Amino acid sequence: MDIPFFQEFLMVSNPITIGILILFVAMLAFVYYLQRRQTAFGNLVIIGTLLGAVLGFVVQFIAQFPDDPMKVVYIKESTKWFSLIGGGFIDLIRMLVIPLVFISIIHVILHMERGADLKKLVSSTAFVALVMVAIAAVVGLVLGSVTHLGEGIAAGGAPAKMREVKPVVDTLRALIPNNPISAMAETNVIAVVVFGVILGGIARLIKQTGTDNLELVTKLFDELHLIISWVADFIIGLMPYGVLGLLATTLAQKGFQAIADMGLFIVLIYVGVVIMLIVQAVLLTIFGVSPIMYFRKARAPLFLAFTSRSSMGVLPLTVDTLTKRLGVNAATANTVGSFGTTAGMQGCAGVFPALCIVYIANVAGVPLDMTMYIMSVIVIALGSIGIAGVPGTATMAASVSLSGTGLGAFFSSISPVLAIDPIIDMGRTMLNVSGSMTNAIVVDKLMGTFDQEAFNDTSTIDRPVSNKTETVQ
Repeated sequence: MDIPFFQEFLMVSNPITIGILILFVAMLAFVYYLQRRQTAFGNLVIIGTLLGAVLGFVVQFIAQFPDDPMKVVYIKESTKWFSLIGGGFIDLIRMLVIPLVFISIIHVILHMERGADLKKLVSSTAFVALVMVAIAAVVGLVLGSVTHLGEGIAAGGAPAKMREVKPVVDTLRALIPNNPISAMAETNVIAVVVFGVILGGIARLIKQTGTDNLELVTKLFDELHLIISWVADFIIGLMPYGVLGLLATTLAQKGFQAIADMGLFIVLIYVGVVIMLIVQAVLLTIFGVSPIMYFRKARAPLFLAFTSRSSMGVLPLTVDTLTKRLGVNAATANTVGSFGTTAGMQGCAGVFPALCIVYIANVAGVPLDMTMYIMSVIVIALGSIGIAGVPGTATMAASVSLSGTGLGAFFSSISPVLAIDPIIDMGRTMLNVSGSMTNAIVVDKLMGTFDQEAFNDTSTIDRPVSNKTETVQ
């Protein structure tokens, strides 16, 4: 149908598009049917993810795996409709992030027990994050070096644009919210956390000194927290539908030829993810926490992270899971969880930039010696904190790491890697979120506020994360 109304406005101009959309709706209806049958929430998420993968593969199969899928009319049209469900779900989640972070931070500080140590919480969060990112960097460097990643590949292709790299001091200073309203509008989560901690900390001090009991302020944030929690409950309940649309879109839009061309890089990213998940399991074991129970309870946010490719978009579910399933104190969950959305990411700012350094060094013929390796680990670890609050975390992390190791001039050679970004970003984001959650458990253990009994409670494994009957204390 060569009519602008169908091609440009309705975006349903091909009979195959109609068939794909009918299949998509049928899959959504199937998920709804299972939900009505009281299927466990975690199982619904897994089913939605599998259906999305099947749908994406089916679309590619029908098109005979084209090199540039977005030039195929029915792929372009169908994925646009997929984005209504998948992208719309992420939009709803992102809508929650700033009000949820701001309200929750102040709410938990107002209700923190006398003697609770905010300084220890902040310092422990930064320390654990730096150590884990450094380990992730070592994993990436070792994997890339052992497999000789990038050797034999000629530099070339469409030039990639390097992100502007600012001094780490300027970036850290930007996290101090000189305009909290602007920070909220720009979704600068770390700046919002800083503002919330200062505001909540002062309010808590006023209450403790007996200057004023702040009954109205406390009641206001109690009620706001109750409202935003119920909103989160509703939106999180839509997750099985969202992951179906998200994964179908990603797989249908990315050509399998691009995946084949950068196959080793993709394999190494996912091997690195698996190794870091094992490292996290060992860390939990050292702190007396069962990694098996952790992964059983954390599967919903990890599946959402994999399909949505947005650490920030998963934040409401991350905090909800930490507090209601994993026994983490609310103050720790909100602080570490929020911090982990853009800072200390083990995937985007750990394994990934390390592999990029090895890849670019080998492509450019730059020798990798022990000095280079040590410098890379230091640059990646510090850079993972310095890029906090900056959009496009993975690209920025690569820019910072390559510049810090003297490879910035060769950044254009990273173009093939950026071409497969959606595929590798799924694993990276899942590792980011898992790292944030395990960091929160470790920090809570260090703080002495971890609820081991709640963590070991098996009754919370298969029921929905959100519990609308919970009341604010």
